[in-house]
Amino acid sequence: MPFTERTPRVVAARALTRRQGRDKARRFLAEGAQAIREALAFGEVHELFTTATAAARNADLLTQATAAGVPVSEITDKAATALSETVTPQGLVAVCSLVDQPLESALAARPPLVAVLVGVSDPGNAGTVTRVADAAGAGAVLFAGDTVDPHNGKCVRSSTGSVFHLPIARSRDTATVLTACRTAGLRLVAADGHASLDLDAATDSGSLAVPTAWVFGSEAHGLSAEVLSLVDDVVKVPLHGRAESLNLATAAAVCLYASARALRGV
Repeated sequence: MPFTERTPRVVAARALTRRQGRDKARRFLAEGAQAIREALAFGEVHELFTTATAAARNADLLTQATAAGVPVSEITDKAATALSETVTPQGLVAVCSLVDQPLESALAARPPLVAVLVGVSDPGNAGTVTRVADAAGAGAVLFAGDTVDPHNGKCVRSSTGSVFHLPIARSRDTATVLTACRTAGLRLVAADGHASLDLDAATDSGSLAVPTAWVFGSEAHGLSAEVLSLVDDVVKVPLHGRAESLNLATAAAVCLYASARALRGV
């Protein structure tokens, strides 16, 4: 019989929708075929829950999970709803090990491009920036200060699997994160809409052609004066039209790709 929302293993998995439960168990939920495919490749999946409908739709994925030794458990639609944080559950949920690692480990390879999120509370924004960083070839994404948990359901979904592709680290102490970046040989550049220096000028000067950690703040509050005092440069994305501003993910994409191009010498 399929597991119901009251089955102990489903109840235990349900606890992972809360940050406290995730931190205690050191596990989180990944929902949907794309995220689970990436999780299986990452190799840290402990169990896969699926409805009968989702199983029929994703037979190849279930075969892959079984071949990897991952237990596959059928659940009812109601149980799938209990495990989902979306309006329309996909009926496919995996229990995975947390992906974050110590700062020193995330930066051990001395990556030439890193994204730092400071005080970003919106999980959709954080997940999308993680996806953008992955696409731009960044070597790590660091969550600093009071930033959303990278294992939050919406954050994981918005990353479309990128949380499994590159090192993720988090620390409540923003200064510690920035110091770790400096130790790894990274120049700290903050994105701020009120900066006097714009991205075009920074690119033309060649200052982005060196290992760089881009520091991004929340859309609502930006970066504090204290954080801005700790970086090497503060840069704004130029607005050539009548738009008041860019959202966080779009601004991050522009900045990270500018650095990626500069680092490749294009």
